[in-house]
Amino acid sequence: MVNDQENQKKRAVTWFKTLRDKICKVCETIEDEHKGPFSEQPPGRFEKTTWQRPDKNDDGGGGEMSIMYGRVFEKIGVNISTVKGTFSEEFRQQIRGATKDGEFWAAGISLVAHPQSPLVPAVHMNTRHIITSKGWFGGGADLTPVYPNNEDTLIFHSSLRDVCDSYGEDYYERFKKWCDQYFYLPHREEARGVGGIFFDDINTGDWEFDFSFIKEVGMAFCDVYPKIVRQHMNLEWTEKQRIHQLERRGRYVEFNLLYDRGTQFGLKTGGNTDAIFMSLPPKVTWK
Repeated sequence: MVNDQENQKKRAVTWFKTLRDKICKVCETIEDEHKGPFSEQPPGRFEKTTWQRPDKNDDGGGGEMSIMYGRVFEKIGVNISTVKGTFSEEFRQQIRGATKDGEFWAAGISLVAHPQSPLVPAVHMNTRHIITSKGWFGGGADLTPVYPNNEDTLIFHSSLRDVCDSYGEDYYERFKKWCDQYFYLPHREEARGVGGIFFDDINTGDWEFDFSFIKEVGMAFCDVYPKIVRQHMNLEWTEKQRIHQLERRGRYVEFNLLYDRGTQFGLKTGGNTDAIFMSLPPKVTWK
């Protein structure tokens, strides 16, 4: 059992790195293809930075940040991490299977893209594998346009629905509803974007089945989001649209700082602060 679990951990870590590499490659290709505003600038490239989690035994794991500032993507971050340790007495009460000794292992990938163009939607995606005395998968993907586009929303949701329908007849409706509820700003009484899927505590008892599901979610995202970006990236936009974009980004910041569970998990487990706040946009305004 122990050997099986260790092998599963290695496979999950390898997959998150593979997915990171695929996403970075396609986003750099998009930077090369761009012919619209800012096309006179050189295409962006990811810069990678490794970090280690502080741990009294020097074995807390760490991660790698991949950040790009480009002419299509004003800022995009694709982070991977593999960390382990012991939850605080307070935080372990909030995590499945952690109340006994607080020990945990977690690996995952997290992406947030903030495009230059107000016509190209921002996006978030993450998938993760967490093990305490129990083990499960979580993650999701959601689209946050400044100017919602019905066609973009349809193809984004359809891509995720196709994956979900292959694994459970209730997966899409359940995870879509979960996403709508999760990415909601109660103090604004509004949704952060046009949704997607959000899931946690995925453990059907068949690890291979669950692992296959999160891999397909990652690949579906890697396929559909570049299609949406390419559809709009060369279009001109106005200063008025840019101002509105910066104001809408404020909603993104508010959610991530006030409500996001991933932010709380990172901060409470000794994660890298720069990696945790990678999701924040480079420029934002409030009014």
